[in-house]
Amino acid sequence: MRRAVAPLLTLTVALVLADSAVVTLALPDILVSLHTTVGQVAWVLIAFNLVLGIVAVPTAVVFGRAQPRLLTAAGIAVFAGSSAWCAWAGSIEALVAARCLQACGGAFALIGCLELLVAEYGERRGVATWITAGVVGTAMGPVAGGLLTQAFSWQAIFVVQVPCAALAVPAALALHAVPELTRDRHRPALRPNLALALLSAALTAALFLLVLLLVEGWRRSPATAALAVSVVPLAALAARPLAHLLLPPTEVEIASGCFLIAGGLVGLAILPSADLAWTIPPQALVGLGLGLTMDRLTSSAMQLRLPRVRHAAWTIGARHLGVVLGLAILTPVFTANLRDAQEPAQEAITSLVLDAPLQPEDKVAVAHALGDELTSQQGRIPDLHHAFAALDVEPQARPATDRLERDLDGQLTRAATRAFRDSFLLGAGLALLALLVVVLPRRRVTP
Repeated sequence: MRRAVAPLLTLTVALVLADSAVVTLALPDILVSLHTTVGQVAWVLIAFNLVLGIVAVPTAVVFGRAQPRLLTAAGIAVFAGSSAWCAWAGSIEALVAARCLQACGGAFALIGCLELLVAEYGERRGVATWITAGVVGTAMGPVAGGLLTQAFSWQAIFVVQVPCAALAVPAALALHAVPELTRDRHRPALRPNLALALLSAALTAALFLLVLLLVEGWRRSPATAALAVSVVPLAALAARPLAHLLLPPTEVEIASGCFLIAGGLVGLAILPSADLAWTIPPQALVGLGLGLTMDRLTSSAMQLRLPRVRHAAWTIGARHLGVVLGLAILTPVFTANLRDAQEPAQEAITSLVLDAPLQPEDKVAVAHALGDELTSQQGRIPDLHHAFAALDVEPQARPATDRLERDLDGQLTRAATRAFRDSFLLGAGLALLALLVVVLPRRRVTP
């Protein structure tokens, strides 16, 4: 049992940070299941990141005044209980409230697990384990959420977290760590934390908008989208060995990672077609950049700064508020571009219907069915399959309607891909801004 204590705490760190994006692929199912709106369902993602980003630093202050193992166990228990509440939430309001409570428990779990891992492994190994678990959890969140949603339901995302987190409660109680009584001796590291926030905002484009493009724009299943975006965490895991071979462990590594993320997002912005293979190289660049930057920046923000938990909390706050910043900046751009693309797409649909080799009465029936479907799905990338499936046409006309459906799907796919372009480019700009923060020379203080 003693050997399982530290792995359980490490798993808890990964679970909490995976929750920042784990619901991404489940949002369409939540939208339908809870009979809500796109604006409301977005808060399932925003609420967790916003609350965790706000409460991280106050949580660290509390840890300086009480037993870490007790606060950690309490935080993990709250996280587990609120995960169960998320799974059984019957309305969008209840789900958002549960996510807020989940974030509060998660803040205590993250800060406490850092202290307990340091007590178990020592300073250097404990901090490194905590940082690595966070990077892996962040990257794996959308993948795990998509697979669970496809295999079971969106509720399964939260159900599986309950026993995993519950097992970590006795693990936290089994370790004894002395409260860090060091008074504030250093200011927060501005540059690393600002770079973390900007990169987290940029990565929102890769981890949120890409899966939205795959599921809503290209009509891929959540499982297929999850497997597609698994390139990012796999590349992130491969980044560290490659960095040891190719790059010195300095700011060059962080700058290279920022540049790779920006390049990957530009690649996603100029995809030539809706073939999943085209997304693999850009995702690999993003994943390599993620692996080169997030742990290095976190280490830089914490290095030689006391108290340790306070500066760790600043990194948590920077990362999750960066996610909120990314959603706040990128989502309006994407929705505006999608709205602007609707009229040209509808004109193209009209043209394809008029040119189809169908009888006039069949064209009228298709036009009415498509008009009803487009109206009912206003504000979303429409799925026209239901309209064609409900058509009552002669058997000899069915090959022509099937061909028309494929042509229309291709037109809508191209329109959806273009609608995401500006958001990906804006995400690349945020990564380049983080690069500037890293490489700009520090101001020297003259005596």
